[in-house]
Amino acid sequence: MLLPDWAVLNAGIDWLANGLWNLSWWEIVLYTLVTTHITIASVTIYLHRHQAHRALDLHAIPAHFFRFWLWLATGQVTKEWVSIHRKHHAKCETIDDPHSPQAHGIKKVFWQGAELYRAESKNQETLSKYSQGCPNDWLERNVYTRYSWQGVGLMMIIDLALFGAAGLTVWAVQMVWIPFWAAGVVNGVGHFWGYRNFEAPDASTNVSPWGIIIGGEELHNNHHTYPTSAKFSVKPYEFDIGWGYIRLLEKAGLAHVKKTVPRLQLGAIQPVANEKTLEALIAHRYEVMAGYARDLRRACKAEIAALKARQGDVSELESARRWLHRDADKVPAGAVPQLAQARAAHPVLDKMVTMREELRQLWLNTSQSREQLAADLAAWCHRAEESGIAALREFSIKLRAVRA
Repeated sequence: MLLPDWAVLNAGIDWLANGLWNLSWWEIVLYTLVTTHITIASVTIYLHRHQAHRALDLHAIPAHFFRFWLWLATGQVTKEWVSIHRKHHAKCETIDDPHSPQAHGIKKVFWQGAELYRAESKNQETLSKYSQGCPNDWLERNVYTRYSWQGVGLMMIIDLALFGAAGLTVWAVQMVWIPFWAAGVVNGVGHFWGYRNFEAPDASTNVSPWGIIIGGEELHNNHHTYPTSAKFSVKPYEFDIGWGYIRLLEKAGLAHVKKTVPRLQLGAIQPVANEKTLEALIAHRYEVMAGYARDLRRACKAEIAALKARQGDVSELESARRWLHRDADKVPAGAVPQLAQARAAHPVLDKMVTMREELRQLWLNTSQSREQLAADLAAWCHRAEESGIAALREFSIKLRAVRA
């Protein structure tokens, strides 16, 4: 029996208002947050840690689920994402980095990160050079890659069917979630603002110690220092929810972790720095140098306080202190004169910067023997402890206690 026109109209209006799944507004919000979180988990576990860095192996069941979900929620092609991310690590903070705020500017990466990604995805040289090991099975060739945007179209149909007109809003949020958080926040803010546990050679930062919203990707400095680690959190106060999911998959026999961050150990203070001290320094150089950077910042803060007490001009030192602990080749050309002037006016800071570079050369110098480098380290410690600078002396004593 055919329904009268008014009945069909009422049914259509009811569907537009409620969809097939008649939920309250807060239940729709919860659904949206859950689905976007699944997308984040898929990116960080499958694309990032499993595919790009091979930090863990995934069983076929979660691997195929993540691929399917990413097709629905992002239209993401594994080969493209992995290639661009690997190039980011290989060319980090240079003009060839696909999305460095140091090279392209923070505003451009934050607001146009997705556009930078799309432009690089068309670079066939990038795809051919950095895509080794990406899936190339029938599904990848004939569905996920060939019909990449049909997946997000299917997601829109699902959202409309479930929620009616409100489904368009749900779908819009799902579509902007990764471009905003991953392309904007992680790639942009994560190389511009935040704190650093490790003095990595790039400008990576930890945006937040609690990696929940972006699945642990907030801990970006930790990741750039140890990119092949499946776990991003390293400090007791840090939390990586992506690692929690990986551990659950591992307990279920659906994942195998291959590598995590090595732990810095402190033992008895050695009378003289030796080859074992050298080995530990090289293995944990980024963490050791982060400690040196903290000491340098504290020394700079003390110099600024002393200047203020004498009513001196602190503007020059305030401008230079951001770069005192950075490698010389990472200091912008515009900041070099200010840095030189600050060092000339403050001998303590100049000495600490000079000795920082001397320490860094110990692992950069490949022409010296192990024995000679150990002797150079012992001499460095002796000079530091005899410098009359408390920060240098304390750092050197702690360095002699480091174990690999």
